Amino acid sequence: MNPELDKAQRVADFIELGELMCIDALHRNESAGGHFREEYQTQDGEAKRDDDHFSYVAAWEYKGDHQWQLHKEDLKYEEVKPSQRSYK
Repeated sequence: MNPELDKAQRVADFIELGELMCIDALHRNESAGGHFREEYQTQDGEAKRDDDHFSYVAAWEYKGDHQWQLHKEDLKYEEVKPSQRSYK
């Protein structure tokens, strides 16, 4: 086994993970928690959530050749309802 080749493969895995994180962030047309996009903010500069379209748990499946498929499972809130927050 070539340890240098093994290290290069690990770097490639991290680059691929970074690519997927960017794909996921661009897929979400909202700002929520640590995920902030300037085009989705309130007048006060706060994160603007879109719970009607993005209340789900997501898992991305690798289909090969840099192709990913999104799998979603909707979240059902019974006790606590999502709401806009102010961090000021």
